Amino acid sequence: MTDAYLAACSHLAALDADWAALLARVGPCGHQPKPAREPYEALVRAVAYQQLHARAGDAILARLAALTPHAPFPMPADLLALSDEALRGCGFSARKAATLRAIATGTVDGTVPDRATAGTLDDAALVPRLTALPGIGRWTVEMLLIYTLARLDVLPADDYGVREGYRRLKGLAAAPGPATLRALAQPWAPYRTVAAWYLWRVPRD
Repeated sequence: MTDAYLAACSHLAALDADWAALLARVGPCGHQPKPAREPYEALVRAVAYQQLHARAGDAILARLAALTPHAPFPMPADLLALSDEALRGCGFSARKAATLRAIATGTVDGTVPDRATAGTLDDAALVPRLTALPGIGRWTVEMLLIYTLARLDVLPADDYGVREGYRRLKGLAAAPGPATLRALAQPWAPYRTVAAWYLWRVPRD
């Protein structure tokens, strides 16, 4: 683990006995962001996986990449040049196809920043900027913050797995709502990304 992850684990384990037991059971943090990806690619990938199992998303992206063999991943201009029929053939619904076009257009006009520019913007600036794109919600932007920009203090409170993980961690009858979880998570700062990683892995037994 990196020094940051070691510090995060020490911080979380010190919260209470439940967190200490969870970290001991799951083991070292294996969070693996993909900081080499551009925000454009990360958003397109996130849309492909929305509401689908990983294998289905993988297949859709493979079909999309096959349409542009000259590049490892379709560039914004490539995406905008594809017909609706071609995108449907990859497995994208009409709504997702419209979102992909919005991402590509936003990349061309600068709404979707490149990785270097995104690195200079804080979460409070990036979330409203990107959720203004049709079909891009807060969760999608939070996945960008976590996996592409490698930020350590992001809590995807709308994520069912995170809320359900907290329910199991604390033995609650019902999972907390997003607003409640955000309040409960204040002591987890500045390592809420790592906390989410562990909550996704709370054992079901």
